[in-house]
Amino acid sequence: MQSKRSDSYVFLLCLFVFYLKTAWGCEHSQYTFKYIIYAHLLLQSFHYMNMCCCSSVILHTISIYTPLKKNFSNSRLDLRAFRWTQVMIFSIEEINKDPALLPNISLGYRILNSCASPTNTLRAALTLASGLEEISSTSPSTTFRQKLWQHWSNVLAGSGSGIIQSDNDYGRNGILSFTEEVQKFGVCIPFVGKVLRTYPMDKILNVVEMIKQSTVKVILAFTPEGDFYPLMKEIVKQNITGIQWIASEAWITALRPSTPEIYQAFGGTLGFVVQKMAIPNLRPFLTSIDPYKDPSAAFVRDFWEVMLGCRPVLPGEHRVNEATIKMCTGNETLINSQDMFFNVTELRDTYNVYKAVYAIAHALHQLIFCQSVTDQLQMVNFINQFGDNVFFDKNGDPPAYYDLVNWQLINSQVYHVTLGHFSSAANGAYELSIQEEEIVWRTGKTVPASLCSNICPVGTRKAQIKGKPTCCFDCIPCADGTIANSTGKTNVHQKPEYWSNERKDECIPKTFEFLTYHEPMGIAVTVVSLLGASLSLATVMVFIRYRETPVIKASNSELSCFLLFSLLLCFLCPLTFIGRPTIWTCMLRHTAFAVTFALCISCVLGKTIVVVTAFRATFPGNKVATKFGPAQQRIIVFSCTVIQIVICVLWLKLNPPFPDMVFRYSNKKIVLECNPGSEAAFYAVLGYIGLLAVICLVLAFLARKLPDNFNEAKFITFSMLIFCAVWITFIPAYISSPGKFTVAVETFAILSSAFGLLICIFAPKCYIILIKPKKNTRRHIMGKM
Repeated sequence: MQSKRSDSYVFLLCLFVFYLKTAWGCEHSQYTFKYIIYAHLLLQSFHYMNMCCCSSVILHTISIYTPLKKNFSNSRLDLRAFRWTQVMIFSIEEINKDPALLPNISLGYRILNSCASPTNTLRAALTLASGLEEISSTSPSTTFRQKLWQHWSNVLAGSGSGIIQSDNDYGRNGILSFTEEVQKFGVCIPFVGKVLRTYPMDKILNVVEMIKQSTVKVILAFTPEGDFYPLMKEIVKQNITGIQWIASEAWITALRPSTPEIYQAFGGTLGFVVQKMAIPNLRPFLTSIDPYKDPSAAFVRDFWEVMLGCRPVLPGEHRVNEATIKMCTGNETLINSQDMFFNVTELRDTYNVYKAVYAIAHALHQLIFCQSVTDQLQMVNFINQFGDNVFFDKNGDPPAYYDLVNWQLINSQVYHVTLGHFSSAANGAYELSIQEEEIVWRTGKTVPASLCSNICPVGTRKAQIKGKPTCCFDCIPCADGTIANSTGKTNVHQKPEYWSNERKDECIPKTFEFLTYHEPMGIAVTVVSLLGASLSLATVMVFIRYRETPVIKASNSELSCFLLFSLLLCFLCPLTFIGRPTIWTCMLRHTAFAVTFALCISCVLGKTIVVVTAFRATFPGNKVATKFGPAQQRIIVFSCTVIQIVICVLWLKLNPPFPDMVFRYSNKKIVLECNPGSEAAFYAVLGYIGLLAVICLVLAFLARKLPDNFNEAKFITFSMLIFCAVWITFIPAYISSPGKFTVAVETFAILSSAFGLLICIFAPKCYIILIKPKKNTRRHIMGKM
C-alpha cells in the first residue's frame, strides 16, 4: 500500500502478538490478523519490534491471561506481560512528545488477541516478517548465556543437575544450550522433566515423582513462570525441600512465586537475569491507567478488576448482579497502590522493551526512505537517558548485561538480592563478578553437592547402571587384585607385581616363589645332590685305589672313570636349580644338564659297545674287538657329546633361557622360573639324550645272555630301563606341575636317573671289591667262560 504524505506521518507499530486467553474465550478471533499497515516501512518496523521486543513473548509462550481452570471465566491476567504492553505504550508516547527524535512523525500501536494459539502467533509474525533479511534483538545473544552456563558448570563440575523445561521452543532451545555447555565439564543430567501451563495435573505429578525419586540436589528450571508455577505449588504442597534451584530469567524475578510460602521449597534460588534499571517517570503513567479514560484500551478493564477487586461499569453498560461480581463505584484510583506492579525501580525485561522502542525510533530518525529499517538498526549507537550504550553487533545482538539474583528471605519477605554481574564489551570480551560469600544456598552457606549417586568409598568402584546417565551408578567392591585408594573411582588400579589387601584400598607386594636352600624341598634336593656327588667321588677313589684288580680291569677303567666324572657333574646340576633364577643360572642349569647327561650316556654307550664287541670277538675269525680299542671308544664319547654341545650353543645363541615371572599359578604369588626360551631346543636336548639311552638299551639287551660273572650288559640294561622310565614320566609331570614344583620334578628326574646309573653299574663292582674281595680274581671272573 502507498503511504499518505501529510504534516505528520502516522505509522502503526504492531509491537506485540500475544497468546491471549480472555474471559470471552476466542469469540473475537476473527480480529486476530486485522493489521493496519500504512507502508512498507511499517512492515519492516513491525518485524523488528515483534522479534526484538517480544521475542520473549513469542518464543517463551507467555500470555496475557493464565488459565487457572478449564473454565475461561476464571482466567487470571498475566500482570508481567501486561506491564510490557504498558511500557511499550509509555515509550511510544515519550518518543512522540520528543520534538527532536522523530519530528512530524508519530508512532502508533495495536494489541490483538491470538487466543493462546502458537500457530496463530507464528503465522502473524511470519506474515509481517516476510521479505526481511536480518533481525536485531535487544535481548543478549545466547553466546553470552552459554558463558554463564560455563560458570555453573565450574561450580557443579563432576556432579549432576536435573532439568525442568517448558515443553515448547523456549524450553527446548534453552536446555540445548545448557546441556551442550555443561557436558564439556563432566556435569551429567539424570532426568529431564517437562511442564506446560496447559498440562493436566497427572503430568505435573509425574514430574514431582521424578524429582522425589532422584538423589540430585541441584535442578535447573528453564521455563516461564506461568508454566512452572503449578509445579512449584505441588512441590511446596508435598514438602519437597533441600533442592538448590537454578532459575532461568523467565521466572527468577517473577512476583507471583516470590512469597514466603513458595520460599519454603525454593529458598536460595539462583539465576542470571538481564540488568535491572529504574524508569522514574513510568510509575505515574502506570498509576494513571483508568478504564474510564479510554474504555477501548486493551485489557485495562481486566487489569482494573485484578488490582481493585471490582469490575468497572462503563457508560451505557447495564449493571450485573453484584452478588456474583463486585462492581466499581467510579471513585477508585491506583495512585496510592503499593502493589509490586507499580515498582519501577528494578525493571529487567521491561527495560528491554523500553530500549527496543527507542532503538527503532533512532533507526527511523536516520532512515533514508530508499533504505530499510534493518540497515539503519545495524548502525544504531546511542546513549540513552540512563547512561546505557545501545548498539548492535554484526550479528544483530546488543551488549549483554546480566545480574546474578539470589532468593533471600528478609523480614518475612522474599527479596531478589543481586550478588553478581556479567557484562560484555563490543570486542566480545566479558567480565563476571560474584559475591560468593553472600550467596544463600539452599544448604546454607556451603555449595550444595548434587549427586545422582553417592561417591564410591575407597575399596569400591563405579558400576554404570544400564539406561542411566554417567553420574548414576552403583558402588561395587573392587575385584581381587585391584584397588581404589581414593573415592569416586571409575577405573581401579591393577599392577601385576602387587595384590590388594582385604579392604581393597592398598597394594601389597606379591611374594616371590622359587626353590630356595632354606625350605625343606630345597634342603632335600641339596642333601641328595651332595650325597650323590660324594658317592661318585668315593667310587672314583675306590677305582683308583683298586685299579690293578681284575674287576676294575675287566670293567674298562678309563670309560668307568669318564662315566663317574659325568655322574659327579650330573649330581651337581640340581644345585643350579635352587635359588632365585638369573640369566646366568638359567643358561647354566639347562645346558649343564644337557651336556653332562649326554657325556654320561655316551660313556654308557661306549661301555655297552665294548661289552658286545669283546664277546663277539670270541668267535673264530671275528676281528671287531681289535678294531674297537681305546681310541675308538674316546671318539664315540667325544663325538656323541659334541653333538649335544652344538645343540646347546645354537640354543644359547638363538633363543637362550631367561628368568621369567609367572602369574598364572597364584593371585598372591609370583613364581620365578627359568623360561627355556625355545621349547624346541629344550625338547631337542631331551630327545637327543633319550636317543642315546634307547641305543644303549637295545645294545645292552642284545648282550644280556653273555657269561654272568663278567657280563656288564645286564646291569647297563637295568640302568637304562630306570633312566628311560624316569624321563618318560618326567615329561607329563613337568608340564602339569605348578610353580616351583616344576623345578622339583626336574631335579628329581636328574637325581633319580643319576642314582640309577651309579647304583646299577658301580654298586656290584664296589660290593665285590670291598665286601667280597675273594671274588676279585681273574679265575672267578672268567669262571663261566
